[in-house]
Amino acid sequence: MNAKDLLFVALGLFLVTYLVVFIRGVIGVNRRRLVAGADAETPLAPSPAHLLIGFVTNFFDTLGIGSFATTTAAYKLQQLVPVRLIPGTLNVGHTLPTILQAFIYTKIVPVESTTLVSMIAASVVGSWLGAGVVARWPRRKIQISMGLALLAAATLLVMKAINESAHNWPVFAALDFLPKGGLALGLSGTRLGIAIAVNFALGMLMMIGIGLYAPCMILISLLGMDPRSAFPIMMGSCAFLMPIGSIRFVRTGSFDVRASIGLAIGGLPAVLIAAYIVRSLPIAYVLWLVVCVVVYTALNMLMTARHEEATAGGAERAVLQPEG
Repeated sequence: MNAKDLLFVALGLFLVTYLVVFIRGVIGVNRRRLVAGADAETPLAPSPAHLLIGFVTNFFDTLGIGSFATTTAAYKLQQLVPVRLIPGTLNVGHTLPTILQAFIYTKIVPVESTTLVSMIAASVVGSWLGAGVVARWPRRKIQISMGLALLAAATLLVMKAINESAHNWPVFAALDFLPKGGLALGLSGTRLGIAIAVNFALGMLMMIGIGLYAPCMILISLLGMDPRSAFPIMMGSCAFLMPIGSIRFVRTGSFDVRASIGLAIGGLPAVLIAAYIVRSLPIAYVLWLVVCVVVYTALNMLMTARHEEATAGGAERAVLQPEG
């Protein structure tokens, strides 16, 4: 049994563990609703909007765009999920589609085993530490963090959009700063150490909503690897770290059940269609649209946080001001 076979076995164990924790979490949420006197007819099943978001975001995620920024934007614009619950919902809901992606791409895309396993392990440790912190954050801190995370994601998406647009629009050729990568399928020495350290940090950042795909792809290219090798690394990293982070979010109830189920159910067929039927698309136009939506959502989230801070400050001053 080689390293990849062991990776598949471990991924299967992670999947089973995640499913057990998630099902218990859903049962626990439902029990708390009933104890609190919630309407028994209030649905826990996902709405068509939840399922559509799951399908669309995971379809483009499988093609390399990423799903965290787009899902966050959809939830914020449609007010489907409270801001405080978005980080947990992203990690809990996208876990199953991401595990499916990892099984598919780790099998069909070549990458050296030591590089693959060590980068995945680093991201898992980072996610475990990050989830423990984020799950306890208040709403305003999450708003600010996710607003900044979305702006960071938008920057990376702009770079990727310019790279995709340079093929058809020469005006973008001079602005294409993305590294082209090399032919290597693995790393060693200092470069491997850098890759491990950065993937550890990316695992932590995943817990506040910064997707791992785009920065991981840039990292792989900068270190001289074949950009295609980024797919099993980034999808494998997320497939292992997201169940770890999700367990903490589920245990603390820091996720939206309906939205999470919608991401999972809508996302699974989307992954299969994108990976086996579509495979690739000219996505330049989609990327520019995503950039616009993500930037708008980020600015809206930051302004909301600022407004709430000002409102809270005014209320505090009113309470402290002596009468007379």
